[in-house]
Amino acid sequence: MKAQAIRIHQFGGPDVLQLEQVEVGDPGPDEVRIRNHAVGLNFIDVYYRTGLYPTPLPAGLGFEAAGVVEAVGSNVKFLKEGDRVAHGQGPLGAYADVRVMPATMVVRLPKKISFDDAAAVMLKGLTVQYLFRQTYRLQGNETILFHAAAGGVGLIACQWAKALGVKLIGTVSSDEKAALAKAHGAWATINYSRENFAERVKELTGGAKVPVVYDGVGKDTWEGSLDCLQPRGLMVSFGNASGAVTGVSLGTLAAKGSLFVTRPTLGTHLVPRSRLEASAQEMFDLMLAGTIKVDIDQRYALADAAQAHRDLQARKTTGSSLLLP
Repeated sequence: MKAQAIRIHQFGGPDVLQLEQVEVGDPGPDEVRIRNHAVGLNFIDVYYRTGLYPTPLPAGLGFEAAGVVEAVGSNVKFLKEGDRVAHGQGPLGAYADVRVMPATMVVRLPKKISFDDAAAVMLKGLTVQYLFRQTYRLQGNETILFHAAAGGVGLIACQWAKALGVKLIGTVSSDEKAALAKAHGAWATINYSRENFAERVKELTGGAKVPVVYDGVGKDTWEGSLDCLQPRGLMVSFGNASGAVTGVSLGTLAAKGSLFVTRPTLGTHLVPRSRLEASAQEMFDLMLAGTIKVDIDQRYALADAAQAHRDLQARKTTGSSLLLP
């Protein structure tokens, strides 16, 4: 069957994104074919588009989507045709109206959660789950630093931290974004366009600093983030929005207080499948209880993926963005 998909044939700027007609076959024994109703937009998609994360070309883009199962492979017993499903990981190619996926990466979607909300939360929400519940398991009462607190991941993090009884200090680039983060549960915000965030963290914590920093920004915030950590604190670098962190000095980690550093990824926190199911269930439960509400502030037609990427990179977006097939 024919499907519409965004493809790239070379790495580069948003203009390399092309809407094409592609052939989609029947699912293999361990696969399902899904008709997407909504597709999530994430900064990691930019990394693949530019070649920061190399992938064989031509290629599709995107990891996050929600839709309905159209066909199932012969070995798939836990999903059936007609199931409402979502996924936040898997082979590239979510920017499409129909696609085939490995079934093990797909979860059933509760009836009360919309396709739009699911597509906006699967990658971002599962990212917060592994950051807060696996990489550094927050117990409550901690004060933490979270960069880009008004972004798609950040707004979920603000809500999840508040639910856990954690004081989240969020960095933002404008007063408007500060207000947004506070409205979603951030304990305090720092506008890094006019404040030194490391000095401000020290002030906010009475000189104690924080036990963990969650940093999806990368190069621009690396050095300052290390200065926010308590002795033996953990630096969690989970993204590269400003560029990759390079030249990490072990001597610097020693001098700043025997610091720990990790560079985690979502994929390694969702295997085996039982862990994916448990992580998704924890997130869905918080959504169904109204503890986590998804902010979808931008919606684009699938054909307008290039403009969506321009807006994302220009930091014109807040909350989550969707592509609608």
